[in-house]
Amino acid sequence: MAAFNLTTSDASPFILMGIPGLEAAHIWISIPFSIFYIIGLFGNFMLLFVVGKEQTLHKPMYLLLSMLALTDIGTSTSVVPKALSIFWFNLKGITVGGCLTQMFFLHSVSIMESAVLVTMAYDRYVAICTPLRYATILTNARIVKLGLVGLIRAVLLMLPLPLLLSRQPFCDNPIIPHTYCEHMAVVKMSCGDTTVNRMYSLVMAFVVIGLDLMLVALSYSLIIRAVLRISSKKSCLKALNTCTAHIWVMITSFTLFFFSTLTHRFGQSITPHVHIILANLFFLIPPVINPIIYGVKTKELRDKVVKYIYRR
Repeated sequence: MAAFNLTTSDASPFILMGIPGLEAAHIWISIPFSIFYIIGLFGNFMLLFVVGKEQTLHKPMYLLLSMLALTDIGTSTSVVPKALSIFWFNLKGITVGGCLTQMFFLHSVSIMESAVLVTMAYDRYVAICTPLRYATILTNARIVKLGLVGLIRAVLLMLPLPLLLSRQPFCDNPIIPHTYCEHMAVVKMSCGDTTVNRMYSLVMAFVVIGLDLMLVALSYSLIIRAVLRISSKKSCLKALNTCTAHIWVMITSFTLFFFSTLTHRFGQSITPHVHIILANLFFLIPPVINPIIYGVKTKELRDKVVKYIYRR
């Protein structure tokens, strides 16, 4: 124990190492990172701009797409700028307060994104199972309220984690072998008892995501039951086609989320640089592909984007 020089949470900054073992390739790795980030920002801001400008897109479905775009911008912006500063300028230091703030925002926005995906599943359920009541059940005001509930849930669930960690003693100049301050990576830097942090984060991850997945599964089981009752094969395929974009987005987001969460806890056998690169993809891939998926699969949105680009 004497080998550890304990400090309070207000002392020395953390050191983010970037991608250990690939320091010499940081500049080259930054190229796809920055390209993905720029494309993601452009696609999501374009979606927000078009939905905001076009009155015909002021509908529940497009409000949900706008919320998804905001969460995608939030998750990538929470991680990528700091990663690029490490790759380009070797700025590896980050204060404990900055580290906890980054951790809070990236995990809160991730939980918010999960809530948006659940609401989108409910939107598809209402549109397919009770189409005549869609306009009365899902109004713009109700979608905004559901979004606020998801935001409050994310903040309240995530707030205890940085508060608990802020009371922990950390070793002098703790080194985090990562590009961002993920919760479990910060917990491992503490020299105190982190049982509460570990248990709370694990329970929260599985309860929140488990509950969200259960609600999504319930929505789609009801959707499938309703679709199977449609006598016309063409109408059946048309109904299912309205769900494909959401299904692809959901599969991508939840798969990457579970990989990132579980490998931080149980991925000791995975090569560190592989683990870190794949964990960063959780914040890079969805912001890029989500606007593309919805732009391709949603004709009304695609037509408005193309029309606006050509008009300009």
